[in-house]
Amino acid sequence: MSSVPIPFTLPTPTKPVTTFISSFSIKNLEITAPAAVTGELGNEKTSCSLSLKRREIAVLGVLGVFGVGMRDAVAEESGASCEFTVAPSGLGFCDKVLGSGVQAIKGQLIKAHYVGKLENGKVFDSSYNRGKPLTFRVGVGEVIKGWDQGILGANGVPPMLPGGKRTLKLPPELGYGARGAGCRGGSCIIPPDSVLLFDVEFIG
Repeated sequence: MSSVPIPFTLPTPTKPVTTFISSFSIKNLEITAPAAVTGELGNEKTSCSLSLKRREIAVLGVLGVFGVGMRDAVAEESGASCEFTVAPSGLGFCDKVLGSGVQAIKGQLIKAHYVGKLENGKVFDSSYNRGKPLTFRVGVGEVIKGWDQGILGANGVPPMLPGGKRTLKLPPELGYGARGAGCRGGSCIIPPDSVLLFDVEFIG
């Protein structure tokens, strides 16, 4: 089953080949030229050659979460009405639960649960379904721009605090842009120029 890294950034491919990545950890990578991800998709295995900005990065794959039910509490929250405030960058945000404590700083390793949806409400990914929050360094480009801004805070967006729950509405330029994500055979899990909605729970 195909997968796509969400919400990690997708570097520009050096070849017109779409790579689908499952959960794995890469260590001691040599840095070469611009960041790139290339590969060929087999029946159940994906072989990839990677050139990344960091020597150690965890790449999280989505294992086909279409049609899989959310936790009742998450589904209930997701269905609640939310009035977005739109920042100058175009990022929309709506706080459902205000957290407390110390805000994250740039480069800090944090954990967050999330549910990702298209603008039509179709769920394309959920960390809750995997039973494990996403772990990444915030503010350094490991995730798409809308996530860094929406959690760390920037350009009129207040920072999230531990325990907080926020819905983010990402315009294409803060998500996957004109390329989309998870594209194969003419169809994409996230179509090009998609507006994305993320229900984010900042664990800490």
